[in-house]
Order: sequence, then C-alpha cells, then structure tokens
Amino acid sequence: MIDSKLISLVLEAAVRAGDTILEVYQTPFTVERKADHSPITLADKNANEVIQRMLTETGIPVLSEEGREISYAERSTWSELWVVDPLDGTKEFIKQNGEFTVNIALVRNGFAEFGVIYQPVTDILYYGDSSAGAFKIQEASKKDLKELRKYSVAIGNDVLPKTFTIVASRSHLSPETAEYIDAAKHEHGTLDFISSGSSLKLCMIADCKAHVYPRFAPTMEWDTAAGHAIMKAAGKNIFAYSTGLELRYNKPDLLNDWFIAK
Repeated sequence: MIDSKLISLVLEAAVRAGDTILEVYQTPFTVERKADHSPITLADKNANEVIQRMLTETGIPVLSEEGREISYAERSTWSELWVVDPLDGTKEFIKQNGEFTVNIALVRNGFAEFGVIYQPVTDILYYGDSSAGAFKIQEASKKDLKELRKYSVAIGNDVLPKTFTIVASRSHLSPETAEYIDAAKHEHGTLDFISSGSSLKLCMIADCKAHVYPRFAPTMEWDTAAGHAIMKAAGKNIFAYSTGLELRYNKPDLLNDWFIAK
C-alpha cells in the first residue's frame, strides 16, 4: 500500500508538470535533438524540473528520461525509485495532436507498484496502486490538487468490447506488429484497431477499452513503468515477448524487451 500523502503529492506533481507543458504547447516552440537524435523541447525540460523538485520531498531517488546518465552501479543500490518520463510522446507533442502524457512510477525491487499518467490536453489523470486499485480523474487541473483522490473513479471492472480490439502505436507501428494484427484477424475473424500515442495505450488496456497492446519495437523503462503499475492495479499486466514474464525495471540496460500488454 502506498501512503496516501505520497499519492497526493505525486498526483499534484503530474498535474503541475502538465501545466508547464501546456504553457509551451500553446506558444511557438523549437525542437532540439538529443545525443540519440530523439527530439526534446522546452516542455520536456520544464516538466522534468517540476517533477524532480516535488519528488525530492519523498527522499526516494529519481530515474528520469532527462537524467538517464545515472550509472547502474549507483542504481543497483536502490530498492525503490521513481521512474519518470516528464513528457511521454514528444513526437505527438510536436505534431500537436494532444496524445502526450506525464508519466511517474514508483518501482520497488524491480517491479512497478504505483503509477500516475496525466494527459494535459484532455485533463484526464489515471493512477493505480497495485494493492488498492486503479482510478481515473476527469478535469484534474480544475480540482483542489491536494485533494485529487476525492474525485477518483475506479477503472478496470468494465466489460471489454465485444469485438476483439487491439491498440497500437501511432508513430511506431513495426512490421512485426502488423504481422501480429494480421494473425489476430485470422484468429478472431473481425477486430477493431485503435492507433494512439504515448502511454495512453496502456491506460486504454487498464480502462477496458481494448483487449491487447502488442509492442514489437523499442521502448524504455520510463515509457512503460507508470502505465504498467496502473494496468496491474486494474488486473492486467505486461509480459516480455521473449520470456512471457512480467516486465522488470531498474535493469542494467534500461531498454525494454518487446512486450504484450493485456
């Protein structure tokens, strides 16, 4: 069980980070390139600063996409840590389609145990604690941020769509994923397919909007940890494609295996 004060702090951090993202989103902005050639904007940096500052209060170390240089020699001593993507879906942010999120997860002993995902454009916040359940809050920024939990609605108990539904990446649909979709069509006869950006795909699985999310393309730990925790709290899980085991975190290599979320 995660302490209620800790939950409130992290929910507030996600919304405040989202506010800084929208400030950039609503004005002309420039796009830079990191060493790995992936894009980064002022929104990524500002959101990261907000989250890092607020999570400092917890005394728990932070692994962020914008601080990935921390060595495994140091990380390996951490039994718990925050895994953060201050702006998941930077490509969607640049396209200005609204499908980007703030991701914050608490990892304990390699497992995602608590997660928060906030979509600033729709003002919807998802969170989940593996021992207490998964929840959604509408119009999160309009609420008293220190009392956000009051407005929580449980998710994960709805009936799945009658038609088998697959959700997949809008920007990273690999040939292997296309093959998986074709095989599912053959197995189920008909299916619905939904394209979505960022960790919203994991929220859709947690919220019973789709049956499965296959990801046969690269992702990093901060892309999945928050959504993974929310999914687990909603009775779902993410399994590594190569082993069939639950995805683990704070590994020597922060690159995830291909996976299937269901």
